[in-house]
Amino acid sequence: MTFFVAMGLNPPVDLPYILQSLGLTVLFVGLIGFERQRRNKIAGLTTHLLVAIGAAGITIVQQVMVFDNITFIEQHIAEGTTDVLKYADLTIQRQRLVAQIISGIGFLGTGTILKTQGHVSGLTTAATLWICAMIGIIFGYGMYTIGIAVSLTTLFVLTIIKNFVRYNIDEQH
Repeated sequence: MTFFVAMGLNPPVDLPYILQSLGLTVLFVGLIGFERQRRNKIAGLTTHLLVAIGAAGITIVQQVMVFDNITFIEQHIAEGTTDVLKYADLTIQRQRLVAQIISGIGFLGTGTILKTQGHVSGLTTAATLWICAMIGIIFGYGMYTIGIAVSLTTLFVLTIIKNFVRYNIDEQH
């Protein structure tokens, strides 16, 4: 076991980790996607799931890449090659691929926003696609408690708060 894994900085990416990350992503994003599908929105269950699974998958791949780099460095240091970084161009950056997901989902979300005769629609669907990608990233990193909390908060906003606003505020105008 490496120093970084022992410190909890990089959990080992094994089959249970992958299945748990993807399973939680499917469960919680599935609930969000179902809510969008039920309201007949342009992006429904399948779209939300595919976005989130892709984000979780790329995040897991990034975790493997980070773990491989850490292991490589630790092996060379253990062998007495303390100047390993001088000869290898290694960078351990947990955020590089994730940053691309975040900006890329913005383009996908843009496609769901429509403006017709001064009326804009699709903003909430664009936001749910973005947040589902973030949920996938969170679960992909193995931060299950945060992922569950963000998912449940998103569902709360989409159902309880949106209905409260619709029936108590929008009807008064």
